[in-house]
Amino acid sequence: MFTIGDFAKHGRVSVRMLHHYDAIGLLRPARTDPASNYRFYEAGQLSRLNRIIALKDLGFSLQQVRSILDEQVSAEQLRGMLRLRRAELAETMAAAATRLTRVEARLRTIESEGRMTTDDVVVKRIPAVRVAELTGAAAGFDPEHIGPVIGPLYDELCRRLEAAGVAVTGPGVAYYEDTPEGDGAITVHAGMTVTAEPRDGHDFAMVDLPAIESAATIVHHGSMDNILSTVQTLARWTDTAGFRATGYARELYLECPEDRDKWVTELQEPICRFSRFVS
Repeated sequence: MFTIGDFAKHGRVSVRMLHHYDAIGLLRPARTDPASNYRFYEAGQLSRLNRIIALKDLGFSLQQVRSILDEQVSAEQLRGMLRLRRAELAETMAAAATRLTRVEARLRTIESEGRMTTDDVVVKRIPAVRVAELTGAAAGFDPEHIGPVIGPLYDELCRRLEAAGVAVTGPGVAYYEDTPEGDGAITVHAGMTVTAEPRDGHDFAMVDLPAIESAATIVHHGSMDNILSTVQTLARWTDTAGFRATGYARELYLECPEDRDKWVTELQEPICRFSRFVS
């Protein structure tokens, strides 16, 4: 038999916690001295204590813990619960990290308001280019939705191009379109510049992108997760200069080292002169 203090030490819990578990009937002492009211526990009760703590740390309420223990949960069942809880926590952490990244991008944009220059915007003609591409769908046109779609598309495209023996002859080109449903979803085109002729049997599309006769262009330095301030600089220039965008900007990936903070990307936004009669 252990005193409550010794049992608490062996179970790595507090005496106060054991008192609480006793009060709610979750873990009763093996014996209580009727004269002194001292509580005593047996070594075998460590097994129940371990299950209580494990289930509580998995996020179950004490009432749920009692119900689970009454059903004689096995170690393997606990392991399954742990795996499920681990997956849930990983998903929650990933979502929180994504939100923090978006907030950080917005904050940097706010901090740079009034200091962003539009001097680096250049209007030029973008020549036609042939790309091999794969397409996917994103729920919206923001880094949170685009990133998880376009990254795997490029990974898969590069694998298929290598398997097909098609040489990449220039930088990657991404472009975007609204889906026909008009629900805010975006069709993502992940392309690589090629000069090969299309042929049957390719498990990717060959597309000749037409020239953009007039494009407002700006070079973004850094991760695409932090592109917001560059996009808004381009928007500010377009509005001030009396133009309007006629479509989504193409992204020309000029440099894509492993460190995404060192990426260099040119945004190519098709434009035309603004007319007040255009709705």
